[in-house]
Amino acid sequence: MKLDDESCYAAFTAGEARFDGVFFTGVKSTGIYCRPVCAARKPLRRSCTFYRTASEAEGAGFRPCLRCRPELAPAVAGDSMPEALLRRIQERAVEGTRLSDLEADLGYSPRQVRRILVETFGVTPVQVVQTQRLLLARQLLRETRQPVSEIALAAGFRSLRNFNALFAQRYGCAPGECRGVNKAGKDAGTVQLRLAYRAPMPWDALMVYFKSRLVPGVEEIVGDEYRRTVEIGDRRGWLSVKLDQDRTEMRVTVSQSLFPVLGAVQSRVRRMFDLDARPDAMAVMMETDPLLAPVWEKHAGLRVGGAWDPFELAVRAVLGQQITVAAATTLSGRLVAKVGAEMDTPFPALNRLAVTPDALAKLSVDDLCRLGLVSKRAETLRTLANFALAGGLEFAPGVTHDAVVEAMTKLPGIGPWTAHYIAMRALRFPDAFPAADLGLRKAIGHGEMVSTREAEARSQAWRPWRAYAAIALWFSLSME
Repeated sequence: MKLDDESCYAAFTAGEARFDGVFFTGVKSTGIYCRPVCAARKPLRRSCTFYRTASEAEGAGFRPCLRCRPELAPAVAGDSMPEALLRRIQERAVEGTRLSDLEADLGYSPRQVRRILVETFGVTPVQVVQTQRLLLARQLLRETRQPVSEIALAAGFRSLRNFNALFAQRYGCAPGECRGVNKAGKDAGTVQLRLAYRAPMPWDALMVYFKSRLVPGVEEIVGDEYRRTVEIGDRRGWLSVKLDQDRTEMRVTVSQSLFPVLGAVQSRVRRMFDLDARPDAMAVMMETDPLLAPVWEKHAGLRVGGAWDPFELAVRAVLGQQITVAAATTLSGRLVAKVGAEMDTPFPALNRLAVTPDALAKLSVDDLCRLGLVSKRAETLRTLANFALAGGLEFAPGVTHDAVVEAMTKLPGIGPWTAHYIAMRALRFPDAFPAADLGLRKAIGHGEMVSTREAEARSQAWRPWRAYAAIALWFSLSME
């Protein structure tokens, strides 16, 4: 998208929340940059310049606003190849990954990556990495009481000296001077984060998806709060997520044990709850289609609920083949009880970690059949586990969902429905569409079952947001 400065200024002065994270405003008179939702007094047009990313704004010499806090803004959706590339670098930056180690993950040479980012966003990969780490560090300085040295490591920096020097260079002060008065996370053993999203957020509708698929021992929902156990590398812990609709933010409470990998936790939560979705971009399609409009009217801002880990959802998708959601949940619980690692949490119902590819691959077909699976499904799960161990569920930015579906359907027992479902919910492809799904075919036919080919043809009108159309169609079945 080519930024139109006049449109950006109009959106900025109006405080348009739908453009939050889509662009940032640099204010030349103050030297700071703001989100469109900033509540401060708006400057004159001649004082404003506009940037697509925080990296570009900081590269131009602006500092983050202390009032609207650009570090909290939703990220780019990652729909185009350059956006997906930018998103992947941002995520890896706060995980502490070196740029030199990213070539295989990105699927492009360092020279190509630099050219794409400079041409599209006006920033280099180094600028993206530095800005992302600094912004996470600012957030942790404001919202936690952790020592500066631990915050630097959690934000992806490998050297406290480099962190202090870069922080002072960019923001004109020492990290300790940015400490907030927020007492969140002061309770022993927890850290609290704020994650912004673009309104509206139909939380109840999103919880319908998670409630029907909770894995016993791993997840629970109490009231309007979602909780689960998590594992990242050698770090284990738990988290809880609640909606703060007044601030258009998620409040995430994380166990202290996960603080060193907080950047990765934040990225996964954003994907799991689809916090970077663009409801404004989908509204026209939803509101003008007779099949989708009634659902959008009731659940405006529908999200595609995801999963903590792609493998976790892929296992669930295989277990759910040709059986009910409730039956698949029962099998998930048995599998976790069999090989999910035990752990202690403050919540009695959360006492297991999710099944990992390594643990599943060690089970025989007979072991799985004794849990209630048919032999063919058991063989598929073992194949899937080995596929994941070999990096099969890791795709470079810019790979199309068609290519992903083609790769997964080469696995025995993985058909188009399963592949599209994984692409849609686990790998976050907004245009994936499991056309063979019986519910979608019934919804498209107004109660009469249409063919997969007819469903696929009807879905062409919903590109590039077919995954969101699928969510609306599933909801339409319960509104009849």
